[in-house]
Amino acid sequence: MTGTFINVATILVGTTVGVILGSRLPERVRQTVIHALGLVTLIVGVSQGLAAFRPPLSELTRGAVLIVLGSVLIGGILGELIGIERGLDHAGEALKRRFGRGQARFTEGFVVASLVFCVGPLTVLGSIQDGLTGDYQLLAVKSLLDGFAAMAFASVLGWGVGFSALTVLVYQGALTLSASAAAGGFSDSMIAAMSAVGGVLILGIALRLLDLRQVRVGNLLPALVLAPAAVAIVEATR
Repeated sequence: MTGTFINVATILVGTTVGVILGSRLPERVRQTVIHALGLVTLIVGVSQGLAAFRPPLSELTRGAVLIVLGSVLIGGILGELIGIERGLDHAGEALKRRFGRGQARFTEGFVVASLVFCVGPLTVLGSIQDGLTGDYQLLAVKSLLDGFAAMAFASVLGWGVGFSALTVLVYQGALTLSASAAAGGFSDSMIAAMSAVGGVLILGIALRLLDLRQVRVGNLLPALVLAPAAVAIVEATR
């Protein structure tokens, strides 16, 4: 859990610095900051999404893209039925009533930051590595990136970003604690599929940051489970 605790700390520090600096910046500057972060997030999403076209996933099956597409579609349907995004919004609103009065974008900061910090291969790989061997190097790298991202987010979205540390603590901590069981069942192709789907979700986050489309990314989260499961089935039939 060492890596997760470091990650939580960097998010809180980044949020504090971002809020202090953000209050001193003109609105146009804060808007440019969030758009810049959206553009970088877009590039990261594209890079991860292309994992569907690269080895080892592309070598496993020619239908790798269909696996990613099917996982996102079915995952989105399941997420809508479960109401994951609605649950995140309610959690954000509850925290806003308790801690974020007077901050119009508190809930948005909580939801967007929670998704950004929990979607991606570094979260899964780093947590598994930390849980199995105690090596938190990958999570340390992720922590540094999340700290700067939290600073940029918080300068525009406020204290809600800091409360995403709770999401990271629960989600990433759970992955770390269950790493022994999870890691043994994950092949390189399964991790690549998860990375590709994560890239698609990150693209959705980028669209939200750029104010182009309010994609309900939270409802697509089941795809992160469906994609490696589909790959496991393909591997079992080979």
